Amino acid sequence: MATSSTFSSLLPSPPALLSDHRSPPPSIRYSFSPLTVPKSSRLGFTVPEKRNLTANSSLVEVSIGGERDPPPSSSGSGGDDKQIALVKLKLLSVVSGLNRGLVASVDDLERAEVAAKELETAGGPVDLTDDLDKLQGKWRLLYSSAFSSRSLGGSRPGLPTGRLIPVTLGQVFQRIDVFSKDFDNIAEVELGAPWPFPPLEATATLAHKFELLGTCKIKITFEKTTVKTSGNLSQIPPFDIPRLPDSFRPSSNPGTGDFEVTYVDDTMRITRGDRGELRVFVIA
Repeated sequence: MATSSTFSSLLPSPPALLSDHRSPPPSIRYSFSPLTVPKSSRLGFTVPEKRNLTANSSLVEVSIGGERDPPPSSSGSGGDDKQIALVKLKLLSVVSGLNRGLVASVDDLERAEVAAKELETAGGPVDLTDDLDKLQGKWRLLYSSAFSSRSLGGSRPGLPTGRLIPVTLGQVFQRIDVFSKDFDNIAEVELGAPWPFPPLEATATLAHKFELLGTCKIKITFEKTTVKTSGNLSQIPPFDIPRLPDSFRPSSNPGTGDFEVTYVDDTMRITRGDRGELRVFVIA
């Protein structure tokens, strides 16, 4: 047919496809003579065999399937983390402003107890058997129900905070080393003095050793007290007050104690003492 011959004359021969595009072959520009083009060259490509298409299709199917169905996450429920964060904020709002519990009323004690129990329930049981390192670090005491007794020792003997002996309690810390089993209670105190003498500022460190009993109970054994003065008397070197012999120690203060860790994470810790004290710590 004339139309077929004319269309065929417009197609370049196979060698022309490899020529430089800057110098088009004359047969394309000027020649309109009939040209016989091989059937395989008319489309410019060859159809691959069926097995190649099948292999490529299989690879695409596997790739798409991996993107459509990702493996399930093992990081836990984000909803539980949000709930715990809200309960922690509630506890912080309850105990803030109570001056570590020194100015807590009966109603304040009850609200702190309810908020602490809510966080303990949300966090679940504590098991320190394989996670003792969660206690590692320096923790700042945020609240202690024992301080409501107006004694820095709580239910144990301690310095009173009345007017006869003016004592101002500063920051209180617990420093725990899980490797050496050192457990230090650190308290910053200010003792009043008669005029014109300035108050005495000091930091008392009560050194203990600790051991884990069961899954979450900590037993501490007192060793000594180290006092370091500060302020106007900061030039005085630290001095130790050794532990009294057991024969001179009152039965109410045997030098040992224990408490349970009822909640702990990277930033907060709740403990309950052997005499019912509720304490809330945050990482320092």
